[in-house]
Amino acid sequence: MSFLARLAKSAKGAIKRAIVQHHQRSGAVLFSDTTLRDGEQMPGATLEPADKLEIALALEKAGVHSLDAGFPASSEQDAEAIRMMIGKVKRPVLTALCRTVKSDVDAADRALAGQPAHKRGVSLFVGTSPLHRQFKLQKTETEILRIIEDNVGYAASKFEIVAFSPEDASRTELPYLCEAYRTAIAAGATTIGFPDTVGVLTPEKARDFLRRIQDGVPNIDRVLVAVHFHNDLGLAVANTLACIAEGAHVVQCTVNGIGERAGNASLEEVAMALDLNFDQYGRKAKIDTTQLVPLCHLVQRLTGIKPAPNKPVCGQTIFATEAGIHQDGLLKNPDTYLPFRPERVGAEKIELVLGRHSGRRAVSNRLAELGLPSDDTHVGVLLERIKQLPKGVILDDTLVRELATGG
Repeated sequence: MSFLARLAKSAKGAIKRAIVQHHQRSGAVLFSDTTLRDGEQMPGATLEPADKLEIALALEKAGVHSLDAGFPASSEQDAEAIRMMIGKVKRPVLTALCRTVKSDVDAADRALAGQPAHKRGVSLFVGTSPLHRQFKLQKTETEILRIIEDNVGYAASKFEIVAFSPEDASRTELPYLCEAYRTAIAAGATTIGFPDTVGVLTPEKARDFLRRIQDGVPNIDRVLVAVHFHNDLGLAVANTLACIAEGAHVVQCTVNGIGERAGNASLEEVAMALDLNFDQYGRKAKIDTTQLVPLCHLVQRLTGIKPAPNKPVCGQTIFATEAGIHQDGLLKNPDTYLPFRPERVGAEKIELVLGRHSGRRAVSNRLAELGLPSDDTHVGVLLERIKQLPKGVILDDTLVRELATGG
C-alpha cells in the first residue's frame, strides 16, 4: 500500500471514530427501525417496494436515525425497494442486511449505489451460539472468528458504516461472544449489535449481559452498541429499556412490534417510555412522538396486520373508556385517567364509549354533542335504555338518537 493510500485510509478511520465518538458523547438514543426487514418476516406482512418507500418516508418524518431497509441478497424485490429510497429518503442512514458472505456485501453495495457514503451501511450477522455452530453452520469457533474477520473487513473496505451482530447472542458463551465482538471491531465494525434472537431474556439478564460485554471487550469504545430484542416472553420493550439504562446507543425496533413469532420491541412503546420517563433514563431520542399513531396506522394498513385493540400507544381502545367514574374524571381533566393526551402521539381524541358501565355525565355530554336535550330527565331515560341493550350492540350516534327520542 502506497503512502498516499495509507494516509487516505488513516483519514477515513479518523472520520469514522469522530462520528462514533460524537454519538457516544451526545447521550441520545438512536432508533434503528427494522420494520421493513425483520418486521416483514411476520407471516402475512409482505410489503411491495412502493409500500416500503411509503413507510420509509413516514419513518424519516418520525425521526428515526437509520432504516434496516432490506436484505438485497435474498430477493430482487428487496434490492428494488432500497433503490427506490435512494434520493428520496435523505436523513436516515439506509442499511442492508448481509450474511457474513462477500457476495451479500456486493449485493448491498449495488443496491445502495448512489446513496451518500455517510448515509449507507451494511449489517452483517453470523450465528455464534453452540446450537448455531453445531447444527446450522457446522463450523468451529475458530472458523467462525475467521469468517467474521474476513467479511467484516471486506465490508469495511466498501462501507463507512458496518454493523456486526452475532446471531443468537443471548445463548452464546460470554467469553466467546466477547471474542467475536473484539474480532469484528478490529476488522472495522463501527457498530456491534446484541440480539436476543429467540426472546428468552429478562430485563435483569439483558442488563447483565451488556455490562459483561462492556467489561470483556476492551475496544468497545470504538463502536456504537445496538440492542435487538424479540418479544417471545412479552419483555422486548422492558429488555430494551434495561439496556438503554446501561448505556446502549442504538435500539432496533419495529412499528407495532411486528416480526416473526411474537414480534420485536415496539418502536412506539420504547419511544414513549423514554419520553415520559426522562427523569429516570436522562436520555433523549429524536423521535417526533406526534407522528407515532399515524405511522402505526400506516404500517397496519400496508401490512394488513392489525394490532390488538388494547395495544399500547396505538391501539383502538387506548383513548376510549366506558367506565362511568373514569368518564367523569376525563371530562373534568383528561390527565386524571391518561398517561398522555392523544395529541402527544398524533391520535385524534378521547372517546367516551356509551354502554352499560357509563355514567350520567358521559351520557349528558354525548346528548349535548348531538344537539339533544341533556337535562337530568332525558339523561336518566337514555341511560336506562342503554342498560337494557343486548350484549354486542354497537351504540353509535344513530342509535343514541333513536333511544333518546324514543324512535
